[in-house]
Amino acid sequence: MAGMIGRLLKNRRAGDITLAWHRPGLSAPETIILRSASFHDDGAIPQRFAARPVGPNVSPHLAWSGAPDDTQELVLLIEDPDVPFRRPIAHLALAGIPPVEVEFAEGALNKGASPFGTGRGSFGREGYAGPRPIPGHGPHAYVFQLFALDSSLALPVDASPDAIIQAMDGHVVGRGRLTGYYER
Repeated sequence: MAGMIGRLLKNRRAGDITLAWHRPGLSAPETIILRSASFHDDGAIPQRFAARPVGPNVSPHLAWSGAPDDTQELVLLIEDPDVPFRRPIAHLALAGIPPVEVEFAEGALNKGASPFGTGRGSFGREGYAGPRPIPGHGPHAYVFQLFALDSSLALPVDASPDAIIQAMDGHVVGRGRLTGYYER
């Protein structure tokens, strides 16, 4: 039944243009190089990083370089723009990342693993929520977006993705992205 629903909704997607990346107040030079040892840019995300019950929901390795010298805070957003809704689903919105950080090991973004908070997703889940698209809906892009900010947001650890995105407006000085795909 789930595969049939996915096939019926196959052409319905929020679209890449709905990502936080494309909001005018979050525009900045693409100075950050975001990469992963867990998957390649524009490549498939292995099942190990998929959400339960599809996979074990381990957050992938992420590393970056190129944050501007005046960076005060980093924000990581993971969004799926291929959901059959008007807006993408946030699989993680994590603010308060110190600018001295340059890497997350596998599993570091799971609930309770990060020393400076674990962030939340669109449904209020704490920590990383891996891919779990509707079966039969086709491949979904999971866009990892790292933003460098010129000030600290000083948001509570339970801030919603929308609150984080709103607070970032006008403070982005650099950014980078990495995209992986998952299909069921």
